[in-house]
Amino acid sequence: MKLSKIVLLVAIAAAVVAFFVLDLDRFLSLDYLRQSQANFSALYAESPWLVRGTYFAVYVAVAALSLPGAAILTLAGGGIFGLAWGLLLVSFASSIGATLSFLAARFVLRDGVQAKFGARLAELNQGVARDGALYLFSLRLIPVVPFFVINLLMGLPALRTWTFYWVSQLGMLIGTAVYVNAGTQLASLQSLKDVASPGLLGAFVLLGLLPFIAKATMNFIQKRKVYARWNAVRPDTFDRNLIVIGGGAGGLVSAYIAAVVKAKVTLVEAHKMGGDCLNYGCVPSKTLIKSAKLAHQMQHAERYGLYSASRTFDAASSQFSFKKVMQRIHEVIAAIEPHDSVERYTGLGVEVLQGYAKIINPWTVEIALNGGDKQVLTTRSIVIAAGARPFVPPLPGLADVGYVTSDTLWDAFAKLDDVPQRLVVLGGGPIGCELAQSFARLSSQVTQIEMAPRIMIREDEEVSVLAAKALTADGVQVLTQHKALRCEAVGGEKTLVVEHAGVEKRIPFDQLLCAVGRSARLTGYGLEELGIPTDKTVQTNDYLQTIYPNIYAAGDVAGPFQFTHTAAHQAWYAAVNALFGDFKLFKADYSVIPWATFIDPEVARVGLNEQDAKEKKIAYEVTKYNIDDLDRAICDSETQGFVKVLTVPGKDTILGVTIVGTHAGDLLAEYVLAMKHGLGLNKILGTIHTYPTLAEANKYAAGEWKRAHQPHKLLEWVRKFHDWRRS
Repeated sequence: MKLSKIVLLVAIAAAVVAFFVLDLDRFLSLDYLRQSQANFSALYAESPWLVRGTYFAVYVAVAALSLPGAAILTLAGGGIFGLAWGLLLVSFASSIGATLSFLAARFVLRDGVQAKFGARLAELNQGVARDGALYLFSLRLIPVVPFFVINLLMGLPALRTWTFYWVSQLGMLIGTAVYVNAGTQLASLQSLKDVASPGLLGAFVLLGLLPFIAKATMNFIQKRKVYARWNAVRPDTFDRNLIVIGGGAGGLVSAYIAAVVKAKVTLVEAHKMGGDCLNYGCVPSKTLIKSAKLAHQMQHAERYGLYSASRTFDAASSQFSFKKVMQRIHEVIAAIEPHDSVERYTGLGVEVLQGYAKIINPWTVEIALNGGDKQVLTTRSIVIAAGARPFVPPLPGLADVGYVTSDTLWDAFAKLDDVPQRLVVLGGGPIGCELAQSFARLSSQVTQIEMAPRIMIREDEEVSVLAAKALTADGVQVLTQHKALRCEAVGGEKTLVVEHAGVEKRIPFDQLLCAVGRSARLTGYGLEELGIPTDKTVQTNDYLQTIYPNIYAAGDVAGPFQFTHTAAHQAWYAAVNALFGDFKLFKADYSVIPWATFIDPEVARVGLNEQDAKEKKIAYEVTKYNIDDLDRAICDSETQGFVKVLTVPGKDTILGVTIVGTHAGDLLAEYVLAMKHGLGLNKILGTIHTYPTLAEANKYAAGEWKRAHQPHKLLEWVRKFHDWRRS
């Protein structure tokens, strides 16, 4: 702790101790006040400004130090100065004192508390940032809540000092007036109960609820306002309970949930059921990765004691059919397709329409069916789950030389007889890394271009370094800090021009893959006409509602994550809120979100990594277990990687986990479960893990934490006990 904070703490503690040691609290009793009222009144008549100033200073000090007696001082203000002057002095003195207490709590405690409990306080911080003035005003209206507690708690989140002051000044005014007015009748008061009767306190509690009632009323007014221009077209009855736009993960889950609870639901999909994940993303890419991994193992069969007939196995001589590799990808897609098919969802009770949906008004959707007809349906609620598409950078000449994306490469490359000889991959994120490594393992000469200082920039630096080494070992030329400038085609040779350290460089290629990210599909659904705000994604509140409370968004189109599993996760909230939100709304929970990058070795993460914790100034400890020590990994010759766990300092509470290694995405599930249900490393350590499995890495990581937190002093006494037992 800084010296300035220590000095302030010591000064406050000394003042409080002196208050009680010197028995100063006897001057802040109702009996003393009644006995001395005449003397104070006489002194006030003789030196009014001196008495006012002294009283004001004493009140500020008592409020700032959170000393008992503020209620008595407030009564004294009415008894000595009368209602007008008493109310003026007490109102400002109490607000200034409270603000000083607020600032002291912020200066001394906030950094430490936020560093230690930042993750747990995230929701409180967001709530205060959004509605802090409302919460504070409500608490100030209820004298039952000790004001010093309010001062302390409000000093921890990022509430502006001026906001705290003026809200306190306004919020305490009614209660102050009651007490000051009671003080004008000081002689008749026998105890504070005469002022704060149960009836009066009950009235204050009801008064404290007024802001929330007012907020609900404002929300109702806002709702009426946003729907005002559509009132004339609001239908009296509805054709559907829910219409879902988009047949990807978010849309399928939304429609499924609606069907399960017997709502009448229509799902609209213009192209392929299953969305990006089935047709262009997760399924085809992981199928490709499997083929590439097997090719890599065949090329390095000698590691496992396997040889060809000539007792050599040369990677260059290994034969395979690229056409069959791509054919297998489409076969896998076809095998999984029935899970997301029109027939399956129709059987579940969902009406599936194939066409383009456009929202005409908050309750009406027009569907241009693929067959050429149009259908107009009314609905109580709408879920937009339109997904995302690959972002294509505006490079000069890109369209002239041609390119593929993570969406189009599966059909485009299926037409090729051989793997692209020279492949340039634009982008160093998860998609770019997965595809670059896979095609390199299938014997493409791959050059990966990344403008940032390292690939996989969202991960810790050591993870990026390990990933770059793995890709390089497989033949990928990883060029970081290289900016793509333009594409050129000269004499039939296609070239990408990049810039690095101020120097241009030309990279020839046969195929160019754009994998620089994905952007939400925001046009063509009527969002512009309805005035629904979009900024890279559809803007929603915590309940996934747009500005129209009956229109929701889920999945990639809503963000902030672009994972199939988070789309499905959001879909539950969107569907349940859309169908039952009039009774209860549920906030989407993003507290434990896992993800994985399926390069070899895999990279999987949940919660915070070190760079996140540092950016958010959250205190943490690191425990690391290297997988090269794990028996099963040694057996499988898969020893690259580690398990890294971030915990609360001194505790086994898990803040985040990064796993690098084979099947890291599967191993992560144990930590996801632990974090979701508040289980610490001690629980993982105490769980039996099958031997020999990769999952033991999780147990050994917990063991590393336990070893680092041994009770050394206690163990020394235990050692002495055993020595004594042997004597």
